[in-house]
Amino acid sequence: MGAGTAAVWWPQGRLNLDFSTRPGLTNSMRLWLRGLVLQALKSSQAFYGTYGQSTSPPVPKVMATWEAISLGKQSVPEYFNFAHDMLDLWSQLEKAGHRPPNPAFWWVNGTGAEVKWTFEELGKQSRKAANVLEGVCGLQPGDRMMLVLPRLPEWWLIIVACMRTGVVMIPGISQLTEKDLKYRLQASRAKSIVTNDSLAPHVDAISADCPSLQTKLLVSDSKCPGWMNFRELLQEASSQHSCVRTKNQDPMAIYFTSGTTGAPKMAEHSQSSYGLGFMASGRRWVALTESSVFWNTTDTGWVKAAWTLFSAWSNGACVFVHELPRVDAKTILNTLCRFPITTLCCVPTIFRLLVQEDLRRYKFQSLRHCLTGGEALNPDVRDKWKSQTGLELYEGYGQSETVLICANIRGSTIKSGSMGKACPPYDVQIVDDEGNVLPPGEEGNIAVRIRPTRPFCFFNCYLDSPEKTAASERGDFYITGDRAHVDKDGYYWFIGRNDDVINSSSYRIGPVEVESALAEHPAVVESAVVSSPDPIRGEVVKAFIVLSPAYSSHDPETLTKELQEHVKRVTAPYKYPRKVAFVSELPKTVSGKIQRSILRNQEWGR
Repeated sequence: MGAGTAAVWWPQGRLNLDFSTRPGLTNSMRLWLRGLVLQALKSSQAFYGTYGQSTSPPVPKVMATWEAISLGKQSVPEYFNFAHDMLDLWSQLEKAGHRPPNPAFWWVNGTGAEVKWTFEELGKQSRKAANVLEGVCGLQPGDRMMLVLPRLPEWWLIIVACMRTGVVMIPGISQLTEKDLKYRLQASRAKSIVTNDSLAPHVDAISADCPSLQTKLLVSDSKCPGWMNFRELLQEASSQHSCVRTKNQDPMAIYFTSGTTGAPKMAEHSQSSYGLGFMASGRRWVALTESSVFWNTTDTGWVKAAWTLFSAWSNGACVFVHELPRVDAKTILNTLCRFPITTLCCVPTIFRLLVQEDLRRYKFQSLRHCLTGGEALNPDVRDKWKSQTGLELYEGYGQSETVLICANIRGSTIKSGSMGKACPPYDVQIVDDEGNVLPPGEEGNIAVRIRPTRPFCFFNCYLDSPEKTAASERGDFYITGDRAHVDKDGYYWFIGRNDDVINSSSYRIGPVEVESALAEHPAVVESAVVSSPDPIRGEVVKAFIVLSPAYSSHDPETLTKELQEHVKRVTAPYKYPRKVAFVSELPKTVSGKIQRSILRNQEWGR
């Protein structure tokens, strides 16, 4: 055999991984990958001892190694690149017949159009995209590219192409205004931007004020002056490309994250932070296997889109995407019936919409595991979903700066209303404002220990803002800005953002508990609780409530009193909403998260 060929015996027979014909690999890279696979499969009899009892091939030993690293049980390799070390390996296993006939990527638009890629096709197309970035765009490792697209297949291609070239990706939501785009392009000094027809005019309007911006890529079937058409360039590009060799702490992504004051901060993540940080949670929380089809309804601009990509592809699972131009409960439910989606993740707000439907009318084809995160899950929503579908909702908690911090892991005991236990490799604690660890039952800051050792799966820093990076730390801990308490069993109970917590007559009131109490009343579809100014108490609880149709004609004053009394019965009486407003809808992000800050600013005239 040649230097680039590996052959071993698997329980199903001879596994021939021929790297000699792989496009885009140098001889040294072929030797390196050959050694990686041989090391992973060497002496694997014990690992595969029960293989004959399984219905699908086991995960290669190298994946077990990645999982051990993700859990903090082994050190991170000096060099790591997700596209090279994980995607390309899955492509070889798939090509050799040791992965189920499951696509790696599956996109639908709801009107009949579909795109399906195997890992091999994903590799081919992403190498072509990498050549576009390096060639026509002239981007080099470390250069930054802003990526603002709706749920189009090209978003996933370009993300992988950025990894292959070492270009730092900066995802953004497609609802960004000209002001938003200008700030982000100037702050990040991005050299390139990728977007579609709807945002191109906004970029043109501010590009003269962004001196770092050199190339503009348009994902469209039409042309636009001053823009290069990505789809045309992709068709013409070569599929042979050599992946750059990146160190584990080299930058991979930047996410703009909003704080309580000032402009959004740039949280930088490394190649290993996301690339290895979701391996374990992908198996333990998301419960993915090579046969899974995972749909997360989040917008591409939010970190959960990246969480989904890395969780799924590191475990050989399929990423399912619906273009979903707007959030619609019936579209989501019908999609679950039509396609073999095994795993679903939505923000709690969307699950609140779904449980308003008669779920027994829908026959989900393959759904077996459901997840939620991004905001607190009301116990009432969890109970309604489970009673109608028979499926549990597993809540998880994390931030743009982190990977999964806490979660209800599949198979664990769930305490309704809790966001579960801490997830390794993080050491999670509740601390006071000086960074001192608080005992169980006391409210404080959710914090992650970063000293003496900073977890590898953690943001590097807030770029160009050392003072903001320092302000996020207290003693040995990173302070998330969220408040909670932990019980004696290690379960964490979310209270709210520091700026969401209401201080009324010296009583600290978390909005989530009030919203959960309101959700138990049949009149309430959903609610948002914020602080409102009061001349005597300083501030009081105000609830903005969307009513169910059956209660829309009720007398508002009578219904207000009924809801206030209901909250007094369900939770501590001092937490009841002294002010109530009935509204037709609540302000939300494109991913469906309620924006309490808008309502709070409205109340305080900010």
